[in-house]
Amino acid sequence: RRHDHRNIVDQRAPKEMTFTAQILTLYPDMFPGPLGTSLAGRALSEGKWACDTINPRDFATDRHRSVDDTPAGGGAGMVLRADIMAAAVDHAMARIAEKVAAQNAVRPEPVDGPVSPAASAPVAPVLAMTPRGKPLTQARVREIAAGPGVTIICGRFEGFDERLFDARAIEEVSIGDYVLSGGEMGAMVLLDACIRLLPGVMGASSSGDDESFEHGILEYPQYTRPQIWEGRIIPEVLRSGDHAKIAAWRKQRAEEDTRLRRPDLWERHRDAPDQSPSGAQEKDKDKE
Repeated sequence: RRHDHRNIVDQRAPKEMTFTAQILTLYPDMFPGPLGTSLAGRALSEGKWACDTINPRDFATDRHRSVDDTPAGGGAGMVLRADIMAAAVDHAMARIAEKVAAQNAVRPEPVDGPVSPAASAPVAPVLAMTPRGKPLTQARVREIAAGPGVTIICGRFEGFDERLFDARAIEEVSIGDYVLSGGEMGAMVLLDACIRLLPGVMGASSSGDDESFEHGILEYPQYTRPQIWEGRIIPEVLRSGDHAKIAAWRKQRAEEDTRLRRPDLWERHRDAPDQSPSGAQEKDKDKE
């Protein structure tokens, strides 16, 4: 069977460890979409990441290339079939394992004793975008970005046959408490969050250190020129040049805004004084 795969990466880029994103979607033309522009687009052209799409219809067994059927027990809509989706997932998992093993063979890590490239290859997780999944967090994004890649399954219709998750190691993920027409937009959100963390994508390694969620709370408010706009002036402390006072003000505002806007984040922040939700160690925490 011929599978319609699309691999989007600049072939002129030098061979190096590349973060591989595999997207299982009924609409492969949606990718890379906005991920082909700005930071992610430049990283794609430089070979820092690769965008592969796999269409589950290529694994259908009937002449209509059907991937869905009516819900058991009745109800509206259609459900993605477990057998078809599992075949696509199995193919994707084998494909990314081969790719990671090949990259490891080119740039092997030092190990104790003989280890085959396939055995030493890091695991690339398989995620399914669904409103029934666990909320995506900055901590999980960092974990994924630190690995060799990710396979993302985009839901459609009324969702997946639950047996798919019983039979395969698939992590169900949600980007928020709302419903979209499909998982493709959620996949783009997840990938954008990961790609910007890849080495060399944002430029300075500290570019994302003070962003919202990196320390378990929201980021402090930002200001820039002009100094006075419509009668509103940049806070005096930010114009003082006193770095200690600026850092203290920013910390105070970040905590204050988090308490007011996201009490759920604030509670988690207070309950975990030694470790931020992003997984980064806190350097400065109030001792209470």
